Amino acid sequence: MVVIYPGSFDPVTYGHLDIIDRCSKKFDKIVVSVLNNKSKKNLFTIEERVKLLEKVLEKYDNVEVDTFSGLLVDYAKEKNCTTMIRGLRAVSDFEYEMQMALVNKKLEEEIETFFMVARGKYAYLSSSIVKEVAMFGGNISCFVPEIVEIALKEKIKEV
Repeated sequence: MVVIYPGSFDPVTYGHLDIIDRCSKKFDKIVVSVLNNKSKKNLFTIEERVKLLEKVLEKYDNVEVDTFSGLLVDYAKEKNCTTMIRGLRAVSDFEYEMQMALVNKKLEEEIETFFMVARGKYAYLSSSIVKEVAMFGGNISCFVPEIVEIALKEKIKEV
């Protein structure tokens, strides 16, 4: 079974990587799909996010990194995939993700969404928090791989 794990990944965190690692053991192929949302202000460009993901995921034979814009259901049709993976950290995530899953199901009946509950040690972790800690010079090595940490520090210098 092929699944899509969509997200902004701005930047990719250990929480994201844990979901990908766990999915890699349960599914034949995972397409990690970076959302190119032009209305959202991302720190990293889409190309930079893809490159970072490809680096940290290179050990996986069954993980592909791709990008998309527009509706997830349209992208899923292009990929001939009907199963989405979404990570849940808290009840607030569930409320939003449940709403999105129902909208996707309404738009495309074949779409199914599998929710993966975050491990306790990552339940608080988000890309936004990582960026904020980094911007104030905090230690982010426990939140992201070294290559992401270096890229984030460099990117902050540019801002």
